[in-house]
Amino acid sequence: MSAITEEVVDSASIAAASTKRKSLWLVAIRNPNVIFGGVILLTMLVIAILAPFLGTVDPTRIDPASRNKKPGTEITYRLDDGTTAKRVAIMGTDSLGRDVYSRVLYGARVSLAVGVAVSVISVAIGMVIGLVSGYVRWADGIIMRIMDGLMAIPGILLAIALVSIWRAGLITVVFAIVVPDVPRVVRLVRSIVLTVREEPYVEGAISVGTPTWILMFRHILPNTVAPLIVQGTFLAAAAILTEAALSFLGIGIPPEIPSWGNIMAEGRTLFRVFPHNILYPGIFLALTVLAINIMGDGLRDTLDPKMSKKV
Repeated sequence: MSAITEEVVDSASIAAASTKRKSLWLVAIRNPNVIFGGVILLTMLVIAILAPFLGTVDPTRIDPASRNKKPGTEITYRLDDGTTAKRVAIMGTDSLGRDVYSRVLYGARVSLAVGVAVSVISVAIGMVIGLVSGYVRWADGIIMRIMDGLMAIPGILLAIALVSIWRAGLITVVFAIVVPDVPRVVRLVRSIVLTVREEPYVEGAISVGTPTWILMFRHILPNTVAPLIVQGTFLAAAAILTEAALSFLGIGIPPEIPSWGNIMAEGRTLFRVFPHNILYPGIFLALTVLAINIMGDGLRDTLDPKMSKKV
């Protein structure tokens, strides 16, 4: 009899959760903020993927004869076979003669990769730790004191310290940004778990002897999906800005790898004379972060039960 009751509880909770998620996503894709932010973000993603085809020249190619050319200038450059060719520097060149247009396109790859990686890893780790902290009462105090300790240190300072310890690189930057972001996800998941574990359907599952791991992942975890999706978008936007800041300070992505932060860092000394070195990567950076934040606001308005009533 208990097995039948457990099956009924599981089926009812899964069916209700599935129907709710479908209806919420139907509303989400009709939200203008989600559409607007999604279109811009999708455009940036396409640019990043097609960078080798959209770019006019190798982004790391140095041409001393074409240094600091303004946007729209026609440049004559030498090919590998010894012949010469002409091209228009759409966004100008930097102090080493590298094409800013190609570097900005390839920089989208680095920024989006960092944003996605940090968001996914932070949410995955924070979700597991938050579930344990919220459901296992004896572990809650220990885990949260560790999280409070990490949150007491400003995120950018902690990232700078971690990057300084290891060699600069993409993996190091991602790790340095993930560490201060995990406590935020843990606190979010923990707060949801503390509320959900008191719900009648969870108590019903406990009363029929449902194993703890099934209870956590089948009954409690689905309630954290919507808030985590929203939180993940904001983490991605913050990660892109943090990576740009670290690269701008010279302790993030190595200079030989084109990223928006590196491009702006290399052009800051001649900003008054040649502002295009900072202007164009800054525009792409601002548009990407703005698109992610707008899309996140739209998802929050739709997926948050309190906000969705107003939509």
